[in-house]
Amino acid sequence: MSLLTIEHIAVNLGGLPIVQDISLRVEQGEIVCVLGANGVGKTTLMRTLSGIYHPSAGAVLLDGRPIHRLPAHAIVRLGLAQAPEGRQIFPAMTVEENLILGGIQQAKTHGERERVLSIFPLLKDRLKQKAGSLSGGEQQMLCIGRALMGRPRILLLDEPSLGLAPKLVRQIFALLQHIRRQGIAILLVEQNARAALRIADRAYVVEGGRIVLCGAAADLAGDEGVRRAYLGERRQAAAPAGLEAIFP
Repeated sequence: MSLLTIEHIAVNLGGLPIVQDISLRVEQGEIVCVLGANGVGKTTLMRTLSGIYHPSAGAVLLDGRPIHRLPAHAIVRLGLAQAPEGRQIFPAMTVEENLILGGIQQAKTHGERERVLSIFPLLKDRLKQKAGSLSGGEQQMLCIGRALMGRPRILLLDEPSLGLAPKLVRQIFALLQHIRRQGIAILLVEQNARAALRIADRAYVVEGGRIVLCGAAADLAGDEGVRRAYLGERRQAAAPAGLEAIFP
């Protein structure tokens, strides 16, 4: 049984179909990336998994248990947490206060904070600093750290490289590998295909609200057709060995 299973979900917003018949899975301790151009439904997918939206069809299962009708706070308590696109920290609050907001059980907040700070030691010297004064990379670390405060089993990351310099992207992605080694699965939505495929185990390409290609990340990274698919071009290249083309 997969840790996270998405079965043929569809999501309509304002009467428009945004996500159409998406299925994917994430195993324990695995990094899975979802690639695609802007506007293909990636963020809508993540918000649906988090309980912000509810699918109009299909199911989301965590350890085989349906969670797609649960409220967001209940999903977090079951072990699924998101670091949203654009970081969305609370800039007027301190780094420490932002971290505390991510905790689920108050009695365990101190221990979880120390665990998170061991992953992001740069934040330790900035605990009393206003979050809005942090650099972009530090804010991204804080956003991920806040999500980790609830000790999730699976971490959803929406465009963690957005707006960051290449050096900071490499640093953030190295930290994601460290988080994975702690047994936390990661579902990563990312436009930076090269960086995402470098650390992922498996990958899915989304186009027009549907999965059009999936396979091992190493296989996708080595294929020129995948880069065309990622950039949103309509040309449908034949899937190379090891990849599965999924076209409607």
